[in-house]
Amino acid sequence: MSYRRRGYGSDKSSGSLWIIMLIALIAGGAFVYTSKSFERNAPSLDAEEFIYWNRKDPLQIKLSDESNLKSYKVTVNDGKHEIIVANEMILESVNEKLVEIKYPKKAINGVLLDPRATKLQLTFTATDKSNWNFFQGNTVVKRINVHVDYKRPDINILSNSYSITKGGSALVVFQVKDAALKSFVVEAAGRTFRAQPYKKEGYYATLIAWPFNVENFVANIRAEDMAGNKRTSNIPLYLLAKKYKTSWIEAKDKFIDGKISDLIDTEPKFSTIDNRLEKLKTINETMRLENEDIIHTLSRKVSDEMLDSWKIKKFYPLKNGAKVASFGDERHYYYENKDQEISQSYHVGLDMASTKMAKIVSSNPGTVVYDEYNGIYGNMPMIDHGLGLYTLYGHCSNVLVQKGDKVASGFSIAQTGKSGLALGDHLHFGILVQGAEVRPEEWMDSKWIKDNVNKVFKEADKIIDAK
Repeated sequence: MSYRRRGYGSDKSSGSLWIIMLIALIAGGAFVYTSKSFERNAPSLDAEEFIYWNRKDPLQIKLSDESNLKSYKVTVNDGKHEIIVANEMILESVNEKLVEIKYPKKAINGVLLDPRATKLQLTFTATDKSNWNFFQGNTVVKRINVHVDYKRPDINILSNSYSITKGGSALVVFQVKDAALKSFVVEAAGRTFRAQPYKKEGYYATLIAWPFNVENFVANIRAEDMAGNKRTSNIPLYLLAKKYKTSWIEAKDKFIDGKISDLIDTEPKFSTIDNRLEKLKTINETMRLENEDIIHTLSRKVSDEMLDSWKIKKFYPLKNGAKVASFGDERHYYYENKDQEISQSYHVGLDMASTKMAKIVSSNPGTVVYDEYNGIYGNMPMIDHGLGLYTLYGHCSNVLVQKGDKVASGFSIAQTGKSGLALGDHLHFGILVQGAEVRPEEWMDSKWIKDNVNKVFKEADKIIDAK
């Protein structure tokens, strides 16, 4: 008896088809899960869950997605009514968009938000162009609580110096008040000055400066709150003009081959310069700027600690010291005749001389912030006296203090010398207010300190202590 199997070839064909379909499904699934066009991440919004809004300026919220953005909608709810304030289908291909939301001042579809409402809720819905979710894309819904604040910060100037001289300093004590203060800054002559907290929260004191080589001077305090409300208050100062000396100095070969060449040799990157005039220009300009950058960086620092009081006496660093060069001199160096001007610089300190290797003292307490050799300034201790006031002592033969030392009034800190760019034994005495060189003569005058510092604090203290 014989028989034949039926359907064997058909079964084999059917099994192969199922395998092919399974492979296709796996491949399709792998494509969906790995293809960028099927990415599964919802758009992201660069916004906190709680924000401030002054209602005058549009809110700006950054919307982004891995794939292209498709649409977004924003509604505002005041607790009773809800209004659509933004609704857009994004036709172009973009994966990032800055959405501006304006407060609706008029009714939309007959609905008006309560203008007295101080709390709002934004609902932000955004969808991308991904093929995920059956080609509907990924959607995010984010609710943002908004505190409405349209009141500007308060700035109260308690007291300040009556006047400021070009090249000089002034003091201001003030209050900045706002429930949601974001920041404030003191601006003077195009520079910013940090204020130190003074006596009580919300009160501040700062020294400001009018650089000697800046013609115009305006001083303001600017404050901004978290809602973007801003206020500017002018510091009322009477401006005193001052003219500084201009000097023309002949650079002789002996000077260039001596001091200038010695300084060139101290810096490897300059040591290949052979030309005399190029040496002079390099030291007087390039090296000088590098040295001053160190000084400016150190002297910009102001403490954030609460200051209860600040006392300062007149500076008298060198006993029987005679002035040999003034602050603010504009110096022009020429070779052989004035038609061959080689270099120009400013003298930003007061040069004083007495006896050789004379003792230099700190007239006021402070902290040593620098004790090293600094190019044209030679051996140069530098002291922080608080409130952004710094003193430096250049061309010393010996430095008797170290960085970090706390020095008291009358403490010996160094001896005069001729290190750096100095031809004779003397002291280069410099005073800085937050990185700006100022007239040492003011801080060496007891009456100026009484009128511009002590009196200002005394008037401010009466107001603060009365609260």
